[in-house]
Amino acid sequence: MNFDESSLFSKELKRLARKYKSLHKDLEEFKQVIAAVPLGTSKHFNVLTKTEQCVIVKARLFCRYLKGSALRIVYAYKEEHTLIEFIEVYFKGDKENEDQDRIREYLEAQ
Repeated sequence: MNFDESSLFSKELKRLARKYKSLHKDLEEFKQVIAAVPLGTSKHFNVLTKTEQCVIVKARLFCRYLKGSALRIVYAYKEEHTLIEFIEVYFKGDKENEDQDRIREYLEAQ
């Protein structure tokens, strides 16, 4: 499985990683999980949009530093290219829902 990230995702990750020190290791573990099961198997994964090119999924990202799953991550799974592209990561306490405009822009760029 190949992984990629949008520029906005990179900026958000960098900002959150300063606050939550375990975030980079937690993201690596998350990558291993979704490499095995890209669409997830539990209630912690939610398919937001499904198109011919990709599936947009929102999932809980467990963070050891927070001792819980208060982080959310939005990614696109492209089965044809065996690619997962991260679109957004956010802290549930700061923001209630994912950025619909960003997802729409991502899908339009496909």
